Amino acid sequence: MLKSWLEHPLAKGIDRDNPRTAFLRRRIIQEKPFLRLIYEEWYALLAEALPSGSEPVLEVGSGAGFLNESIPDLITSEVCVTPGVRIVLDGSRLPFRDAALRGIVMTDVLHHVSQPRCFFAEAARCVRPGGIVSMIEPWVSSWSKLIYRNLLSEPFVPESTDWEFPVSGPLSGANGALPWMIFARDRRRFEREFPEWRIVSIKPFMPFRYLASGGFSMRNLVPGMFYGLVSRAERGLQSQMKTWAMFAQITLVRNVITERHLR
Repeated sequence: MLKSWLEHPLAKGIDRDNPRTAFLRRRIIQEKPFLRLIYEEWYALLAEALPSGSEPVLEVGSGAGFLNESIPDLITSEVCVTPGVRIVLDGSRLPFRDAALRGIVMTDVLHHVSQPRCFFAEAARCVRPGGIVSMIEPWVSSWSKLIYRNLLSEPFVPESTDWEFPVSGPLSGANGALPWMIFARDRRRFEREFPEWRIVSIKPFMPFRYLASGGFSMRNLVPGMFYGLVSRAERGLQSQMKTWAMFAQITLVRNVITERHLR
């Protein structure tokens, strides 16, 4: 009953895999100042992670976002035709030549990729040495397990032994725990399988603000004017993010592969 009462009117009965979803989510962002401020903060973090250079930057899964306001000449992309998106692509088959990109950025996308190994291999091919992949994704903590499993509708299965999951649709197929599984629980496996990538930072954060915003599926719980107040409260918990984090920024750097890496 609580979940039904909190559900945003525009999200009721929505088909996540319908391209029209992007219109609705863009409208929700514009109508919810608290949520827009969260995305502005996330986008600033992704832009800051990029190395200098003239090569283009690809955003995988642009959806209803506005990251192109923070990164000039960003190549926006989606798995289906969406207004404002430059190209349609599948993350497991990127249409770029070798070492063509300065970086790849993503917001809430990796946990929808049913074959993440294909994505990391393709990203390693397309990103130049010294380039990056930086993403903001759901994260596993005692608090996030409670929230993701009881208030949000996407699958969240940190107990899964497989990185892959069944394909049901471009947005409905997911495992919200996947980023934590790959980069925390199975970090050594990732480093062994993908010596092309070095994990340079994992920054868990934001235990309350996204929940307070209601995200895309719930009503706004806190007015935008209180964003700064909630932010300050969260900073006071920074040393306890293992317990409280709901999201994390993960940044990888493309290594120069040598014989030493391949041994």
